[in-house]
Parts: sequence; structure tokens; C-alpha cells
Amino acid sequence: MISIFRAVLLVVMMLVPATATADEFDAKQREEIGAIVREYLLKNPEILLEVSKELEKRQQLAEEQQREIAVAQHAAELFHSKSDFVAGNTKGDVTMVEFFDYNCSWCKKGLPEVLSLMDEDKNLRIVMKEFPIFGEASEYAARAALASNKQGKYWQFHLAMLGHEGKLAKEDVDRIAAAEELDVAMLHKDMESPEIAEIIDRNQKLAQALAINGTPAFIIDRRVIPGYLPKDGLAAAVKEIRDAGGCAVC
Repeated sequence: MISIFRAVLLVVMMLVPATATADEFDAKQREEIGAIVREYLLKNPEILLEVSKELEKRQQLAEEQQREIAVAQHAAELFHSKSDFVAGNTKGDVTMVEFFDYNCSWCKKGLPEVLSLMDEDKNLRIVMKEFPIFGEASEYAARAALASNKQGKYWQFHLAMLGHEGKLAKEDVDRIAAAEELDVAMLHKDMESPEIAEIIDRNQKLAQALAINGTPAFIIDRRVIPGYLPKDGLAAAVKEIRDAGGCAVC
């Protein structure tokens, strides 16, 4: 069955020579073409939905392609920055990067999924990227997490903060730090280090380059996955990389 798009095109082609350009249409021809298009749209309004879906599809494809280019351009900083904490197998064959916020409810929901995947896949390398987007408390938590690395307790502190139920306030961060036996006074001092601020700034610029506007967001080799994804989805994305021959940029 011929599509409405093609039907319109065929009628227009019958009215004007194939070699004609837009500038060659006179006022009457333009009016006739407009009438044809209008008639089809009025009789077949569903065509607008078809156009919208096709436009969305093309925009999504273009965005994915731009993200792939950006990932390749920033691969070293994304996957191998010395300032990032690496969980799982530090020498794993596939790297998964996660941008997260300690006050992100979907990040909290996704934590068991990530941990389960890490437990099942012993050859997966996971890079943590603090990306505080939910205000001052989130930035405070991110700075505290990065500073805790100097005391060798990043991972346990990270898990405790991300596992906290409800909104994480500054007071909660300090309380959790004490409960995890961190030196809170030293933590506060290290949090003010220019290096900590630089790491967060770099992460924000990376997110901007990758068109990441929310959390969580995952990067698995060239693929950027915005939003929450259950373990099976993450595992499938990792498997796809391995099946294709391994990391191209990670």
C-alpha cells in the first residue's frame, strides 16, 4: 500500500516538472501545492503523528551519534581518570561508568542492581563519577565522598550514603561519616581542597559534553544510557560489547 507521503509527492511531481526548483514555482503553483498538502492533512491528520515519531527517531539517532563521538573524544578522562574510584575488577575487560547523585532516588533504586551485576560479573570494571545536581546537600555529599578516598574509605562511605533512605542532608553526611569511622574533622578539611572542586567541575563538563542532564547515567564503552536501568539491561549492554570483540574506547 502506497504511503500518504509518497502519494503527496507523486501528485506534486505530476503538477510540476521533475527539474523544477522551489524558486521556479509561481504563485498559482505554490497555492496548488499548498492546497494538496492541506487536503491530505485534513483528511489524514494521523500523518502528523507519523511525522512527529519519525522526527523524534531521527533526533534520537543524531543525539546517540553525537554522544558516541563525545565519548571517544573524552575516553581517557571518562574511563581512566586517576581521581575516580574504581569498583569491581580494576583490571576488568569492560568498563562501566556511572554518573550519580547521592540524593537521586533512581540512583538509590539502582544501587542493588549495580551491586548484583558487580557480584555476578567478575570481569566488570565500574568507575564512579560524582555528579551532584540536586543542590547544596548533594554537592556536600559528593565532596565528602571524594575526600573520604584519602582515608581509604570511599566505597563503604559511598554505599552508606547512597543507601540512606530519604533526602540526604549535610548533617546526615557527617553522621554517616562518623558511623563509618572516618575522621570527620580531617574529612571537612580535605573537602575544601581545590582538587575536590576540580573533580566535580570536570565531571559536570563531561556530563554536558555527553548531553547527560540527569542521574543515573551509565556509559558502557561507546554507549551512553541515560536513566535507571535494571541489572538485566546493564548486563545485556556489557555482553553486547564483549560479543562485538571488546571495548573500543573503554
